[in-house]
Amino acid sequence: MKSRSQELLDRAVAAMLAAIEVYNKPNFPYRAESFAALAVNAWELLLKAKWLVEHQNDVSCLYVRQQPRRADKPLRKPRVKKSRSGNPMTHGADYLAKKLLERGILDQAAGKNLEALIELRDSVVHFYNPSPLFAQRLQELGAASVKNFTSAIADWFRRDLGGFKFFLMPLSFVELPDTTEVVVLNPHEKRFLAFLNSLEPKTSDPASRYAVTVNIELRFTKSKAKDALPVQVTDDPNAPAVQLTEEDTRKRYPWNYEKLNEECKKRYEGFKINAEYHALRRALLKDKRYCYVRELDPGNPKSAKKPFFSPNILREFDKHFTRKT
Repeated sequence: MKSRSQELLDRAVAAMLAAIEVYNKPNFPYRAESFAALAVNAWELLLKAKWLVEHQNDVSCLYVRQQPRRADKPLRKPRVKKSRSGNPMTHGADYLAKKLLERGILDQAAGKNLEALIELRDSVVHFYNPSPLFAQRLQELGAASVKNFTSAIADWFRRDLGGFKFFLMPLSFVELPDTTEVVVLNPHEKRFLAFLNSLEPKTSDPASRYAVTVNIELRFTKSKAKDALPVQVTDDPNAPAVQLTEEDTRKRYPWNYEKLNEECKKRYEGFKINAEYHALRRALLKDKRYCYVRELDPGNPKSAKKPFFSPNILREFDKHFTRKT
């Protein structure tokens, strides 16, 4: 038979899995708020499980106690506060986190992350149509919460959660704003972001197992894994937006004009740089699957331009030239 602490631990893991599953659903308008509520619930169950361990599984340690209000009688022992149904009320996540922080059991960064998550949970009714910037910060907060949760379970209960899909989707279906776009935050969002910023340390160890927030970064890499996520360049305005750095762009389009010619000579029988080749190449310059045209002065129609090519362009050339055997 499982102890109370183990039962609470199992429920905590189930609650966090539910939070992640809800957050990772596409086209779910209340996703961030739902995640906050379920994630705080998961943390509260985890903190209660640890508090029980610290008190030899004595469930009474979780009960809220209050002094009787009768002033005309001598002070008596505090009584257990009851809920509307008459059941004992238990301490919430904020109280338990404070106690575990005081004992040095809960990491400081994890405590601040949970504080921000509880504030979000308590204030969700005030957040209307979160802006892209607000949604991005919530993802950073949520990703850190999941990271801290798995680390705390490993540290406190020696349980490895590697068998579960404990991650928020990297893209998170959040459309990030363009750098030139003006982001307007409502007063509630501004106050929450200011509160979140106040919790973040000026300096932090990136190798730490706990964090207040974590940065989300996406990179394109070649992979032969069968379960690798396929990514395709598209002009569909409804597709999730992905921002590429200059470094990412050069990795995707590593060949200049001279390198492309060299690769074609290696690949095709009797290859010649002639009118046919130039016509085929020019026809693909506007296709982002094969070519990226870099402008010296972006936005200036008279700016000097230089094309860079993806090795994938050879697939198109294979249709017109004979490969060497």
